[in-house]
Amino acid sequence: LVRLWNAATGAEVSTLAGHSGWTQAVAFSPDSKWVVSASDDTLVKIWDVETEAEVRTGHSKRVLSVAISPDGKWTVSGSADTLVKIWDVATGAEVRTLMGH
Repeated sequence: LVRLWNAATGAEVSTLAGHSGWTQAVAFSPDSKWVVSASDDTLVKIWDVETEAEVRTGHSKRVLSVAISPDGKWTVSGSADTLVKIWDVATGAEVRTLMGH
């Protein structure tokens, strides 16, 4: 689960369900339109905050970290499979894989 909270009020806004393993990392896009989550289930999920729609992308082993570029167009994920992958946030398409990390 990924739970979204209103920072000003402390109220839970929504729960994004879908990972079957522990969530390891979460990142918000600068415009707060997207949330990216990384999990032990080998998936990176890119969530549209407004609609709660998700794009699934992944690795072959658990995903340990995610970050979003300052312009909100790209996300990067790091995994126990020793790969770093760069993804297009809007489409979920894999842009590049960096090996040996």
